[in-house]
Amino acid sequence: MAVLRVKFTKTKRDKLAQVLWILNWISVVTGVILFSLGLFLKVEINKRGDLMAERDIQYVPNMLIAVGLIACAINFLGGKICYDCVDTTKFLRWKLIMLPYIICTFFFTFCVLVGALMCYTMRWELEESLRQGLAEAMKFYKDTDTPGRCFLKRTVDMLQIEFQCCGNNGYKDWFQIQWISNRYLDMSQKEVVDRLRSNVEGKYLMDGVPYSCCNFNSPRPCIQQQITNNSAHFNYDHQTEELNLWVKGCCQALLEYYTNIMQSIGLTVLITWLFELSVLTGVRYLQTSLENVLRQGDPNSESDGWLLENSFMETARTNLNIIKTLGKNNQIDTTNNGDPNINVPSTSKAHYGPDNVPPEQKPVAS
Repeated sequence: MAVLRVKFTKTKRDKLAQVLWILNWISVVTGVILFSLGLFLKVEINKRGDLMAERDIQYVPNMLIAVGLIACAINFLGGKICYDCVDTTKFLRWKLIMLPYIICTFFFTFCVLVGALMCYTMRWELEESLRQGLAEAMKFYKDTDTPGRCFLKRTVDMLQIEFQCCGNNGYKDWFQIQWISNRYLDMSQKEVVDRLRSNVEGKYLMDGVPYSCCNFNSPRPCIQQQITNNSAHFNYDHQTEELNLWVKGCCQALLEYYTNIMQSIGLTVLITWLFELSVLTGVRYLQTSLENVLRQGDPNSESDGWLLENSFMETARTNLNIIKTLGKNNQIDTTNNGDPNINVPSTSKAHYGPDNVPPEQKPVAS
């Protein structure tokens, strides 16, 4: 029994072909949109690649770019097929191509769905990449005179100003690293020397943060040195008073930024998948109804269209039997070292020369 059988008249078939022609061209536009979204996401990730660990997080934008290009090609071909299917005689040139086209398009729509889901599952890998990358960038913040790292100070400062964040998880992360280069430390001062000697690793640690952590919306002048020392500032208590520093960590700020982008892209890709699936369903109905018209021999007659000619179980069983048959036919007999030509009887007679006389057997001397 056919699945979702629908009866089509000649007028309905023509209208279906015309609508599918328009929808396929709309799908070409959606393919361009997918390509553009993938390119945009790739640019956004590369823009802050210095603040991310070297992890493979480019697979999502790369897949969106590939899916967008394939969508343009598939739907362009689908538009041409549907345009020709308005005329039953022109359908003959596409008759053998339509079923493979539908199968390929089905797997393509599955890839679109996978791309949409990947946009939502990328968050965890991105969070780990940002956490490790920001920790490394803060570690090399002071190396302004080291080739290959001299740009990190400006990068981190611009990040904290733009996203209104401080540190990796918060402003206290700066207390645990030396973010001032030794070249800017006055070694003649006893306080500086004592602070360096008090640290096991010889680092100059202090309860201070870079200026880029200052909250410019605060009415009080920024307190970025001796943050935990209440006596160093007038009318100040760092535990109860709201600090004039950005409280949010940069990892959280960047993660929220990228998550909003990926959720928007994922929703767009999901809508595109539903649209592509509806177009594929219409093409399947058009193909089956036109094939039934050819069987009947009358191009103006009514015909049935369906998604599957048999039920889901029967279709799955048939395809499984076909796969098993192909597997048995491709097996090689290994009893004769895999040579299929051994023990094959010859159908031709022996030919002994122009007189066709077997050679005389000479006696063997004992």
